[in-house]
Amino acid sequence: MSNRGPVSFGLDDRGRRVARRGGGGLATALRGLAARHDVTWVASAMSDEDRAVAAEHAGEAIEQEAAGGPPFRLRLVACDAEAYDRYYNVVSNGTLWFLQHYLWGLAVEPDVGAAFRAAWTEGYERVNRVFADAVVDELDREPGAAVCFHDYHLYLAPAYVRDVRPSARLTHFVHVPWAQPDYWHVLPADVRRALHHGLCANDVVGFHTERWRRNFELCCEWLGAPGTRTVVNPIGVDAHELDALADDPLVLEEERRIASARPELLVVRVDRTELSKNIVRGFRAFALLLERHPELAGRVGMLALLDPSRQDLPVYGEYLRAAEEEARAVNERFGAGAWRPVDLQVADNFPQAIAAYKQFDVLLVNPIFDGMNLVAKEAPLVNRRDGVVVLSENAGAHEELGEWTLGVNPFDVEEQAAALYDGLTMPAPERRRRAVAIRAHVRRRDIAAWTDGQLAELDRPASTIRS
Repeated sequence: MSNRGPVSFGLDDRGRRVARRGGGGLATALRGLAARHDVTWVASAMSDEDRAVAAEHAGEAIEQEAAGGPPFRLRLVACDAEAYDRYYNVVSNGTLWFLQHYLWGLAVEPDVGAAFRAAWTEGYERVNRVFADAVVDELDREPGAAVCFHDYHLYLAPAYVRDVRPSARLTHFVHVPWAQPDYWHVLPADVRRALHHGLCANDVVGFHTERWRRNFELCCEWLGAPGTRTVVNPIGVDAHELDALADDPLVLEEERRIASARPELLVVRVDRTELSKNIVRGFRAFALLLERHPELAGRVGMLALLDPSRQDLPVYGEYLRAAEEEARAVNERFGAGAWRPVDLQVADNFPQAIAAYKQFDVLLVNPIFDGMNLVAKEAPLVNRRDGVVVLSENAGAHEELGEWTLGVNPFDVEEQAAALYDGLTMPAPERRRRAVAIRAHVRRRDIAAWTDGQLAELDRPASTIRS
């Protein structure tokens, strides 16, 4: 169960229905689960064609192909447009995402009033009930199936399922950070209680790091939420799929373009245009690098590949414009002749991202907060230059990879600039040592290991009984 599915339906140039790879890090990561297990995937019907497919099949699942594995069943859940907008844009992305990534300054935002209340009852609660109904329907078809909920869109659904299927085997994995108790005070008391009680209806709740797990347990203690078993199980990537993609003809074509245009030294960042990704500060850090080290003029460049995200929300459009303005300012200040320090490209181009992964000398991953950040794992796996990773200490990946990366405070622009320089000038043997260690770790803790860990935890006797 996840809001976004592994595929999304659309129409090609001839008006024929086609299934395209689903966007977003979660859907990408979970594709490996569908390739290795007998899976029914329940997801929102997000596009017009998704909704047409859902209507044609009247709530029944359809067969889809899994990359490198057997078919899986896909069930698309369609809600009316207004309810979905309230659930997705107002509560999930407009509220929970901001809260769980500490994105509010609190002095002037948020305003929790009548609009939020309507979005909560007529959007978030309603869509979670529709998902829960679909789960119960699937459990009627296969009563012994494990039910795996994912992320912040579906915090209420487990309790709804538990009410009508008390013996169901439920697990929920939270892919975003979990904020400390004080920050949850932003939400009305009944809302924060409902969210935590919904999660505690699961047999097991999983997190990427001990940091996020500990915050959740503190919140449950503070709210008096019933006990549930919590585990730390950092998600991995599909190493076999990435290996194959690295040699895909589309990727090789994109790599030729990057290689032909790149300067001697290349800093790469690959992100969604998401406020938590800290893109603007990253450009400022790169500008400070150029200011402090004029000897790098003409020798170094930054390739920033940004995938448009949530542009229906005005604040995201404003943030993208701020990032574009910052990149333009760096180029105007430092550019000379044919050398343009920042090459900013805003597009949904997955082959180009993989090609950039292969070419970086330094990878900048500096999110304000991030549950994990799979770019920090994907890129070193396919990189061909023993590239160095500059990694925010607030990314979940830092708990795993920190000893082999250059850790930075994401708010400290000077520290990030210094880390970029250290990465670009690091001796080859040390670059090699770090790169080899990251690759070995990522291959060992891949998506198959994560999936097996999730299911094994669900099969273990609970150490804490729900009250």
